[in-house]
Formats: sequence, structure tokens, C-alpha cells
Amino acid sequence: MAIAIRQLHKHFVGEVSGLDLRKALTKDEAAEIEAGMDRYAVLVFHGQDITDDQQMAFALNFGERENPRGGNITKDKEYRLGSAGLNDVSNLGKDGRPLAPDSRVHLFNLGNCLWHSDSSFRAIPAKFSLLSARVVNPKGGNTEFADMRAAYDALDEETKVEIEDLICEHSLMYSRGSLGFLDYTAEEKEMFKPVLQRLVRTHPVHGRKSLYLSSHAGKVRGMSMPEGRLLLRDLTEHATQPEFVYVHKWTVHDLVMWDNRQTMHRVRRYDQSQPRDMRRATVAGTMPTAAQEAAE
Repeated sequence: MAIAIRQLHKHFVGEVSGLDLRKALTKDEAAEIEAGMDRYAVLVFHGQDITDDQQMAFALNFGERENPRGGNITKDKEYRLGSAGLNDVSNLGKDGRPLAPDSRVHLFNLGNCLWHSDSSFRAIPAKFSLLSARVVNPKGGNTEFADMRAAYDALDEETKVEIEDLICEHSLMYSRGSLGFLDYTAEEKEMFKPVLQRLVRTHPVHGRKSLYLSSHAGKVRGMSMPEGRLLLRDLTEHATQPEFVYVHKWTVHDLVMWDNRQTMHRVRRYDQSQPRDMRRATVAGTMPTAAQEAAE
């Protein structure tokens, strides 16, 4: 059966059929999916009952696995998943039960409810993310995606000129701090030091420009903190209008794949007393968006 992709949103998002992710991809199939990512930025695969190893094998068609170190707190963190190298973005502890409401890991992970781009807090940010739904929460938990290319295109020319060369500082301490999470060990503070990212980035294949925003962005170089944060807030409000947003309502065994270079996303609030088992494979990026020498 040939691969087919049906567009789901005015600007982006493709629904893929004709592919069984339990089986190895051919080179042609991998190239077709990568071309679909370049075009649609988000791809949805339904009915993919896959193992952790199969999920990672699929991801590795598109680049190397991102090293997960530096993407979460270290103190009190217990890893629930096995050796496949997936990121655990569930609300579950090592015992398979929902984390306690006052759990430090739970409180830190609530930052995923903010608009963000995966790993923008790394000097070389992530390329693709691939999220597999193993257990779906009965209430809430939709994931929303924003097309940052269409959002950039809709800006007026004056704003495009203003922001073209701006550089932002990104850190997990900015995103979590906005929710009041300020409890870090010395090791975590060192690990979460800000990195520099361009505010406007250009896609390496088709050349479209997009806004590179994230809740991890907390400062704009050359601006006072309040002035820079107001600019980032205005741009985020612009980019997350319904016009540019797709809402994914999860069903069990969905796999959604997105390009962090072209989108932002967030999970919506859900009933944390009920299990939600979501596992992410992350494909590493290959280059920084800005030189890091001047990072503080």
C-alpha cells in the first residue's frame, strides 16, 4: 500500500496512511516521510501499536537520537522506561502510578503545558519529536501545535525587519520559573544555563522563515528584561491564534511527529490523578541557530 498524506489544517499537518511503523522503512519511504515533514511540519499516524524499540528505530531514519541529559531535573528523578532511549513525558512514576501532586518531577513537568519548542534550551536544539500514545487520559490532555511559518508570514513588514537579527536566551529555568518552580540544585542550575537562539530561523530545505519562540525564551539580547519579555509575549500571542493552531485529540496508539524548527506545541491540562502514558523519541538537531560564544 502506497503512502498517502491528507492535509488536516489550512496551513499544515498531514495525516499519514499506508505505513506500518512496526516494520523497517525503505529508503524511499523514509525520504517520503521526511519530505512530508518539510511540507506539513506535523504528521499524524493512527493505529500504530509499537514497542519502544520500534518507535526509536522509526525515529532513527531521520537523524541521530538526542542525548536526553540536560532536559530534566536530576534530583528525585527516577527513570521508568527501559533502554530504548525514549523520553518519558507521562505523569507516571517508576511504579507505573500517577505521580503525587506535590512530586518535584510532577511540578517540573507541568511546564509542558506552556507553548514551547522541544530542546530550544540546548545549544543545538532538536530536529524532530515523535510522541506515541500508550495510555490516553480520559479527560483533557490534547496537544496543540502552532505553525510558526504561517505566523511569521502574517507579520507586518515593520515587525519582520525589527526582529530579523534578534537573539534570545533560552533556559528551562525561564519556562519553569514562569510557573513558580524555583527549586534547583547546583548541578541543575549549571546544566540549565541559558543558551542563545535566533528569534527568526530559516528552514534548511525549503528556505521558509519562521518564528522561533518558546516558553524557554526569557530574554532578548539588547533589550531590558521587561521590554524583551513583552515582545516575546506579543509574538507568542500572535503565533498561537486559532488561525495557526491544530488541536490533536489523542487516541491510543496514535503517533504524532513534528518538526521543532517549524512549530511550537503544548499539552493542555488534564486529570493528573489518572494515568497518561506518552513516550517521545527525539531526533537531534545538527547545528546551532546562533553562535554560543557570548552566552552568559
